[in-house]
Amino acid sequence: MINSCADLDDAGVAAAAARAGADVVRDLYGRRLARIDKGGGDFATEADVAAEKAILGVLRAARPGDAVLGEEGGRLGAEDAARRWLVDPLCGTLNYAVGTVLVAVNVALREGAAAVADPFGGEVFCADGETAWVRGEGADRRLTPASASRLVDVNLDPPFPGAPGFRAVDLLAGPAFAEHFRPRVVSTTLALAWVAAGKRAAYVTDGGDLSGSVHFAAGIALCRAAGCVVTGVDGAPVGRGGRGLVAAADAETHRLLMAMVRSQK
Repeated sequence: MINSCADLDDAGVAAAAARAGADVVRDLYGRRLARIDKGGGDFATEADVAAEKAILGVLRAARPGDAVLGEEGGRLGAEDAARRWLVDPLCGTLNYAVGTVLVAVNVALREGAAAVADPFGGEVFCADGETAWVRGEGADRRLTPASASRLVDVNLDPPFPGAPGFRAVDLLAGPAFAEHFRPRVVSTTLALAWVAAGKRAAYVTDGGDLSGSVHFAAGIALCRAAGCVVTGVDGAPVGRGGRGLVAAADAETHRLLMAMVRSQK
């Protein structure tokens, strides 16, 4: 697999790398794994580190001149490299550590192709910057966002940089939210892939500039390529100077959520 990846386009490389990480995550599931403390209650496991190593193996073989920013290993490659991969080898570590299979493996070329692998669902969600699709059961299927489920996934993890002006928990408590949507909290950015695939109506999180985040870059790329409406919680484009993320299946869902966010201020 690794030796043949040099012949793939960027989306193919992202998918191969994400799949390699997902294989490790799945193989190590259920074992007693050492934890690496990151402070503030956050930690990584041996699976995070091993999955990132597998992903880096694919990226180095396929794109040796590119730089990489990995959640566990930090920056690798030349600082002035024109291309940089963003790698989150296991999004949902806390879920994984307690035996919950809601996790994602995120690989994205900054401002380019991306892939999100679901290790336990067997799907790899891919984007090439223009279109988005899912690979599963030997076939590719175009991703089509839809809001029919009315399910909105919300990130409730601290810190809360938008408080007191914006708190996701307050968004869920508002009567307008209950009138239009139903909340879900899966605690992994796999939920962003689900928005692109029509399994969620929207995803909301607070935070700073998430466009260059190893956690969010792949999911944002998927949603954009699938045709979702993607902005910050302030309505501004996601990027430098932006804040947080609202990724919605369609314009009406986005409008409703933004009205609820603004009503908190």
